[in-house]
Amino acid sequence: MATFAIDPAHTDVLFSAKHMMVTTVRGTFTDLRGTVTLDEADPTASSAEIVLMAASLDTGFGARDTHLRSPDFFAVETWPEIRVVSTAMRQTGDDRFVVTADVTIRDVTRSVDFEVGFLGFYPAMDGARRAGFSARATVDRKDWGLDWNVALEAGGWLVGDKVRLEVDIALQEAIAVAA
Repeated sequence: MATFAIDPAHTDVLFSAKHMMVTTVRGTFTDLRGTVTLDEADPTASSAEIVLMAASLDTGFGARDTHLRSPDFFAVETWPEIRVVSTAMRQTGDDRFVVTADVTIRDVTRSVDFEVGFLGFYPAMDGARRAGFSARATVDRKDWGLDWNVALEAGGWLVGDKVRLEVDIALQEAIAVAA
């Protein structure tokens, strides 16, 4: 087993949802940390924990970001963290997996299946061993109590219920230091 730390400078956690039933709003979380323990002999025995700071969400529009941070959505002052902890993994192809994770938002935990691709190991410029993964999932925001919405006069809703998550993770192996 080898422990890797998430490299936040080279990791993207993206989300997207429909706005007014037509356009897509995209955003990212810019403040995150986490570790992945990789079992190269049995990848399905690997595990991961990722923590996103909810207040770091950024959609590129300040007023919308403020609303998303408010009690109508993430309530970041009450629940500052979004936590993702793997609970199971099964291999579906050579470098393809389904990782089941407990995702906690607003103190509500739901199980989510992520389609994960292992992108490989590579050496960093400093010689450290690195690894890359991509993960995708679609969730219903209402499963976490993110219910706020406005009915549109012409029918439909201002904010879509389905949220697409896209995660591209860069990891750097934590080197044990002899005492």
